[in-house]
Amino acid sequence: MTWTPPRYPLLIVISGPAGVGKDSVLRRMKELGYPFHFVVTATDRPPRPGEVHGVDYFFLSTEEFLRLEREGELLEHAVVYGEHKGVPKQQVRDAFASGKDVIMRVDVQGAATIRRLAPEAVLIFLTAESKDELVRRLKGRGTETPEQLAERVGKIEWEMSRMQEFDYVVVNREGELDRTVAQIAAIVEAEHCRVHPRRVQL
Repeated sequence: MTWTPPRYPLLIVISGPAGVGKDSVLRRMKELGYPFHFVVTATDRPPRPGEVHGVDYFFLSTEEFLRLEREGELLEHAVVYGEHKGVPKQQVRDAFASGKDVIMRVDVQGAATIRRLAPEAVLIFLTAESKDELVRRLKGRGTETPEQLAERVGKIEWEMSRMQEFDYVVVNREGELDRTVAQIAAIVEAEHCRVHPRRVQL
């Protein structure tokens, strides 16, 4: 006679300072075919070159975003560097109903909100080898104005100080993206082997 513990879908939160490679990690996981539901975040900022509505973000007007917020349909929402960002709840509900693990990327402020609303979420802090490396990556992507870049760089120390609030830390080393992805996948697999499984209620 065999006994298998129940398998509840997980809510996996990938966070960390700006420029650490959160989007690159999720993009690589999709390319490798990981069977997660990848949350699409809503934002009221305009799309950057090459970004696709409904794939990279839901690009909404500020009015549309605020309507979702008023109706309580955002799992988390915040104004980050002057832009509204939030996670529509219905995606997560639908994925859980189909038995899929849900993986999402949010900034450090958003991760704290998720922890309050869903204490059983798995929080993974993504970092780089050093602050200098983070600054180099931020400058290299060329997507911020000088003012935005200065603000993001100035916030790195505060973001790094929040690491202790997370369950795991993964170092996203330059040129080792597949290793980073494999470590995150291993964390998810280990979480499904817990004697006392997490069960997220939304």
